[in-house]
Amino acid sequence: MKLQITFILISFVMNSFAQNTFIAHRGASYLAPENTVASAKLAWELGADAVEVDVYLSKDNRVMVIHDKDTKRTCSGKKNLTIKDSPSILLRDLDAGVWKDEKYKGEKIPFLSEIIETVPENKTLVVEIKCGSEVLPALKRCVEKSGKQEQIIFIAFGWNTILDTKNEFPDNKCYWLSAIKPGLRNKMKQAAEKGLDGINLRYSIVDKELVVAAKELNLEVLTWTVDDPVEAKRLTEIGVTGITTNRPKWLKEEMAKL
Repeated sequence: MKLQITFILISFVMNSFAQNTFIAHRGASYLAPENTVASAKLAWELGADAVEVDVYLSKDNRVMVIHDKDTKRTCSGKKNLTIKDSPSILLRDLDAGVWKDEKYKGEKIPFLSEIIETVPENKTLVVEIKCGSEVLPALKRCVEKSGKQEQIIFIAFGWNTILDTKNEFPDNKCYWLSAIKPGLRNKMKQAAEKGLDGINLRYSIVDKELVVAAKELNLEVLTWTVDDPVEAKRLTEIGVTGITTNRPKWLKEEMAKL
């Protein structure tokens, strides 16, 4: 009986993404340096339902949490390093926090495993794959070792990348990212046929008609990146499942005032 209950609970977590989910974009990135352990922890403290982070594969096959393909924008150091061409020991030697605020001095580019460790029970980590499918073997090892696989979903702009990810993680939800409306309906049909769980769209291209069409295909609709409470309310009212925002706590509070 205990085993059966555990299985039911895991299945529920892996196959549900509640309506009105607020996803902290790169952690609490409005207040803390994006894609760091500090940013993830602060997002959880502020009540985020989920945290989204970005990953690249380093030269030594470590899954690194960073948005850009190099370190120029978010890290201080003597050199600008390209993630795929740099070993993790050099990437970790850079400061990924001081650019945001002196109090975050010493924050490192995290391993994905470090971010996963921060995820509380009944919360979700959204992992955006910024590189290609070459990351999947290392990503699979990392996720399986974490013991929190059921709390992780995957997103990617790369069509082949997200399809490969779904094949590698058939029990985890996978969403295709897009900011382009032309041809979207056809791509939605393909997503449903390929077994993807949903689409994650730039908020400005999402309307009621599109959400209805997605639901007819059994696709969930997530949106990014929304920091306007009026816009967030509109998206919620037309049936969007999750809203990615830089300010999850503030956005919830401001929406409640409308």
